[in-house]
Amino acid sequence: MNDRPVYTIRIAAEMIGVHQQTLRTYEREGLLTPARSAGRQRLYSEEDIERLRIIRRLIDELGVNLAGADIILRLREQIDELQAENHRLRNEIQRHRDQRLPSVRPPRFDRQERRR
Repeated sequence: MNDRPVYTIRIAAEMIGVHQQTLRTYEREGLLTPARSAGRQRLYSEEDIERLRIIRRLIDELGVNLAGADIILRLREQIDELQAENHRLRNEIQRHRDQRLPSVRPPRFDRQERRR
């Protein structure tokens, strides 16, 4: 996903289907922090847009309030970080196993032994 900020607040609000003030509220509540242009204009990336879609789903479909949405988003980030760490550690353990244990190959049978 692209994290380059390209969408103005007007375009981002249209994409999500909310008023621009709603996006300002989300920013004020700490749910996201859009980038700023040299002229201090808010710019949203694809990642910001996806995050906004998740926030809208939590609020509209699940009835979660802003504080609950913030907690859920933070927990999702922690889960993602823990899963990445788990994956990294599993790979590291496997590398250690591969270095320390001899490689085991299945025995090869000739054709006569397989027929029995």
